[in-house]
Amino acid sequence: MSEKINPFKMAQQQFDEVAEQMGLEKAVRDMLRWPMRQFKFQLPVRMDDGSIKVFFGFRVQHNDARGPAKGGIRFAANETVDTVKALATWMTWKCAVADIPLGGGKGGAVVDPATLSTGEKERLCREWIDAVWKNLGPRNDVPAPDVGTTAQMMGWMMDEYSKLRGEYVPGVITGKPVGGGGSRGRTAATGFGVVVTIREAMKHLDIDPRGQTASIQGFGNVAQYAARTFIEMLGGKVICVSCWDNNDKTAYTYTKMDGIDPYFLQGITDEYGTINREEAESAGYLVEDGDAWLYKDVDVLIPAAVEGVITGENVENVSEEVKILAEGANGPTTLEADAVFKERGTFVIPDFLCNAGGVTCSYFEQVQNDMNYYWTEEEVLDKLDHNMAQAFNSVLETALEKGLYMRDAAYWVAIARVEKAMRLRGWV
Repeated sequence: MSEKINPFKMAQQQFDEVAEQMGLEKAVRDMLRWPMRQFKFQLPVRMDDGSIKVFFGFRVQHNDARGPAKGGIRFAANETVDTVKALATWMTWKCAVADIPLGGGKGGAVVDPATLSTGEKERLCREWIDAVWKNLGPRNDVPAPDVGTTAQMMGWMMDEYSKLRGEYVPGVITGKPVGGGGSRGRTAATGFGVVVTIREAMKHLDIDPRGQTASIQGFGNVAQYAARTFIEMLGGKVICVSCWDNNDKTAYTYTKMDGIDPYFLQGITDEYGTINREEAESAGYLVEDGDAWLYKDVDVLIPAAVEGVITGENVENVSEEVKILAEGANGPTTLEADAVFKERGTFVIPDFLCNAGGVTCSYFEQVQNDMNYYWTEEEVLDKLDHNMAQAFNSVLETALEKGLYMRDAAYWVAIARVEKAMRLRGWV
C-alpha cells in the first residue's frame, strides 16, 4: 500500500460522503466517524534463544450498537493503528450490511509471523490475550483470524482466555480449528461468499457465468477458495493469481491463459500464501510482475489480499474489458480509483458486502458454540449462500431505488441499520 494512503481517512471520507447523502444528523456522524474504544499495548515475548523481545499490539472497537464487536487479528510487519481503525470501521458496516447482530472491531500486532518459530508464535498469541482479555468476551468483543494469523493461533488464544476465566469459553474467538470449537465451512467461507456475490451480480447484469474469466490478487485463504468456487460454482476460468513471496519479499503473478489449477497451486503454497515459484514454472505457469494481475483483459477482477492496491496511479491501466470488480480484500480501491470505476460504469461489489462471508460464518460459529451443537459443512454453506445472496440483493435494491453507486448503497444500508440500533438503545 502506498505510504500516501491513510486507510482510516479513506474510511472516514467514504462514510462522510454517504452520511451527507442521507442527511445524517451531526451527533450520529460524530459517533460513527470514530472508534468507541481503542487499545495499544506492549507484548513482551520470550524468544527461543532466551531473550525478551517486545512487540506492540492493538485492539479497536469501532461500534457495538448492534452487538459485540467482531473482527480479526492481523500479525503484520507494517501494521499501524490507522489500518486497524479503518478495518474496525469497515467491520461495523460489514456486519450491518450482512444483517448479523454484531458490531465492528479489529486487532493486530506489529510482527512478521514468518520470522517466528511455532513456539514464539504461540507465546505471542497468549501474550496478546493476556494484554487485553478483560475487554474481550462472547458478549463483548470476539476476535478472529486475519492476515498473518491462523486457526491454530485462534485455538491458542481461546485456550489462554479460557484459562484466565477459569472455564471453557469457545465463543470468545472464531475461526478456530474444527474439533477445537471451530465451524465446518469456515475456511472456505470468505472466498465462497465472494463468488456468491459475483453470481448475483451476473444475474443482475444478465451475464452467463460459464466461461467468464477472472484475475485474482492474493493466494491466501480468501483467494484460494474464491478461485475454486469461481471455477466450480460458476463454470468460470481463473487465468492468474498474484501473491507475495516471503522468501525474497517480492510479489509475482502466476498466469495460465487456459486457466489455473487452484488445487495444484494450493499444494505448492505455504501457510502465508507464498507459491513455490520453481514448481509453478515447472508446471507451465508464466511468472510475471506482481502487478500484472491488475492489467489482464478479464471479465472479473478480484483483489483479495490487502488494502489500497488499486490507486489513482494505476487504475487507468486496468482493462476496460472488466465488467465486475469484486473486492475480496478490505479497502483495496482508493477513492481516486473508485471515481474512475464509477465513471466507467464498472459494476463494483464493495468490500464490506463482497467479503462478508467470513464474518457471517464466524457468527454461525458463535451460534454453534452457544448451542454446543455443530452443523455439517453443507448446512453451513447453504445458510451462507442464502445470507450472502440476501445481503447482496438488499444493497442492489437500494442502489436501484435511490439511483446510487453500489458502494454508496452498501454504506446507506449499513449506516441506516447501525443508526436505528443506536436510536433504539437511546444513544442518540
